[in-house]
Amino acid sequence: MHKILLLIVIFLQISISTYSQKPQKLSSNQIYEKIQKLNFLGTALYVAAHPDDENTRLIAYLANNVKARTGYLSLTRGDGGQNLIGPEIRELLGVIRTQELLAARSIDGGEQLFTRANDFGYSKHPDETLKIWNKEAVLSDVVWAIRTFKPDVIINRFNHRTPGTTHGHHTSSAILSVEAFDKVGDENQFPEQLKYTDTWQPKRLFFNTSSWFYRNQEDFEKATKGKLTSFDVGAYYPLKGLSNNELASMASSQHLCQGFGRVTIRGSQNEYVEFLKGDKPKDQNDIFSGINTTWNRLENGGEIGDILYEVEEKFDFVNPSRHLPMLLEAYQKIQKLEDNHWRKIKQEQILEIIEGCAGLYLEASAVSSSATPNATIEVNLEVLNRSSSNIELVSIISTIDNKKVTKNIDLEGNRKVNFNETITIKTNQFSDPYWLKNEASLGMYTVNNQLLIGKPETPRPLQIKFNLLIDSVPVTIIKNVVRRYSERDKGEIYEPFEILPKVTTKLKDKVIIFSANAPQKVLVEVRAGENNVTGKVHLKVPNNWEVTPKEINFTIQQKNDKQTIAFLVSPPKNQSEGKLEVIATSNRKNFTKELVEINYNHIPKQSVLLNSEAKIVRLNIEKVGSNIGYIAGAGDAIPDNLRQIGYNVDEINPIEINAENLQKYDAIVLGIRAYNVVKELKFKQKHLLAYVKNGGNMIVQYNTNRGVDVAPPFPLQLSRDRVTDEFAEVRILDKNHQLLNFPNKITEEDFKGWVQERGLYFPSSWDANFTPILSMNDKGETPKDGSLLIAKYGKGNYIYTGLSFFRELPAGVSGAYKLFANMLSVGK
Repeated sequence: MHKILLLIVIFLQISISTYSQKPQKLSSNQIYEKIQKLNFLGTALYVAAHPDDENTRLIAYLANNVKARTGYLSLTRGDGGQNLIGPEIRELLGVIRTQELLAARSIDGGEQLFTRANDFGYSKHPDETLKIWNKEAVLSDVVWAIRTFKPDVIINRFNHRTPGTTHGHHTSSAILSVEAFDKVGDENQFPEQLKYTDTWQPKRLFFNTSSWFYRNQEDFEKATKGKLTSFDVGAYYPLKGLSNNELASMASSQHLCQGFGRVTIRGSQNEYVEFLKGDKPKDQNDIFSGINTTWNRLENGGEIGDILYEVEEKFDFVNPSRHLPMLLEAYQKIQKLEDNHWRKIKQEQILEIIEGCAGLYLEASAVSSSATPNATIEVNLEVLNRSSSNIELVSIISTIDNKKVTKNIDLEGNRKVNFNETITIKTNQFSDPYWLKNEASLGMYTVNNQLLIGKPETPRPLQIKFNLLIDSVPVTIIKNVVRRYSERDKGEIYEPFEILPKVTTKLKDKVIIFSANAPQKVLVEVRAGENNVTGKVHLKVPNNWEVTPKEINFTIQQKNDKQTIAFLVSPPKNQSEGKLEVIATSNRKNFTKELVEINYNHIPKQSVLLNSEAKIVRLNIEKVGSNIGYIAGAGDAIPDNLRQIGYNVDEINPIEINAENLQKYDAIVLGIRAYNVVKELKFKQKHLLAYVKNGGNMIVQYNTNRGVDVAPPFPLQLSRDRVTDEFAEVRILDKNHQLLNFPNKITEEDFKGWVQERGLYFPSSWDANFTPILSMNDKGETPKDGSLLIAKYGKGNYIYTGLSFFRELPAGVSGAYKLFANMLSVGK
């Protein structure tokens, strides 16, 4: 019974820590596993392109069964995908997916790395990908990752030899990894990196293959005969009460914005890696075969191993503090290692073990989750020794102002010590995501600090060094300052501590459409980052646009309070577009950033600073009809975009759909992937089709083709066809069709200025009742005519479109607005 309870506790620790972001408090089992990992000196790096590309089964196996230090290098942050849990897209989606990757690694035991590559969307060939990414820059980042992580083995997720058969990003990740393998040891390659690191040569390179990459099992076996290393990744871990593949399922389930929540699996399961380059392992079941992964790998490491192997062999699960004397002896020897790389890694690992064995609880919690540069804050420090060891808190040091406070407190067994310290935030730097601080290109983020490149997130801005004497041995343990508080309906909550501007501003809309000459009220929300903030705000607009008044004063007394002020913006008479910028001034300093807070239960709260600006468009657009019913899909901003041009948009609860309540709408619009994610639609489809048959106008936006039935009135077959080049020629198939002439005239000119792509998941075949309107294709491909289909059904019209309106309308693309207005007006 006790064993069952222990396993339940361990499982809950994994689940709860992921959900609430509380600091990990190690059990004896977890301490023992960390000692096993401490005693393995081998490193593996897994390489792929996006969040969710990683094979969590293999990462978990290497990290937990082999005990190797295991990293996942994701070349992008997944910025170009869709979001199933909220409205964030592009760079904000990349922030979410970064944190989901970190949540996954906290479960499978890996570490996370990135390059500066920007996920610009789907790519059909690595030639296109590497041109947009800037191949040399991303290659340098892959080389940097290898030189700093120093893996013995590298494993590619994708096959570098099959360009054009999968996402161009996928193949590119493998191509760059293979090329980097040959260059990392050459000091003439990217020599500027050698100011901060050394060259390195991994021992071997693999491809994580399977029959999935081939037409059938026979082809797989023929292509890989004699080249494979395999292992059963279904290993069971009694210390966790979980199988490796259960752990992997839990890790991959952290990718919630991609809909990766899944049931756990268990049992025997094989993974295969194909040897590509380097020294071929002699043992087909061990990718580290022939590589010294013991302490003897390091000069003077053998004597450290003698100590730590004994601790592992004789580990006391009931009283782990018994091992502190030997751990402290090993720690002192690790500090003297000449190998800088392994010294740093093993120091961090053994300090975590020492802290766990001593039952030490060290926490630094601020009253607020944020502060402004040069502000003074109060931090509560909690120190607790829950062992019988002699531990003294000698001093604490704040890393942001280097303020040292001498304490000399003997920490008696299980007697908590609390005290407050005042800290000055001596910095002008904000703690928002480092890769978003500078303007990015389509394919690359701009990061000028070499030491930041590849890091998953900005290093925490404020830390406390706890300087201790444990049995007379000096030990320093560093903790991030956090905010810890509770809410009655949620319990204890931890939030990261951030450094943010004194003033941030926010525009309600990121695209402001002027469909007539009349001026519009533009609202600006001003937020105070500290108490008693005063200043003024003005708007910067393009020539021929006007703003009144020129500036408006604001006064905000309380931190985090907001004040909304209104300007009147007048457009020019003719069609025009440009950028509207918000500039707040306080104490003669300008503030131009918007604070975006992202707060989901499965990841830590994120604070992102973006330019406070909007696209403004004077658009000559006509529309017919006013009342639109919108059934939300996987999250998009189209309802707000339609309101911008004067529509009344109701977001319909799918459960409430019936024959009567649809009749009040001039058109019904289904959001992206609605049939993929809204289960109720299969029960409500009869009402939607009856609405069309009785004279309604229904627009269905794209759905993926995986196990979904959009149940149109006439047969229609979805495919994976897409046009990824936003500049691809658009050919009009039926220039006289009402959809292209009423109430707005649509020409090829209206497809200029589109962003990221033309569209995706086009139907590949359809019933004769459908009329295709447009044709387009990427270079070298056959025409794709299924991007926009319309069918008369009864008295109404049914429209299916794979055009990426969910990207174009938020980007303020004029032609996309006109075409969407025509779709809403058809039949009127």
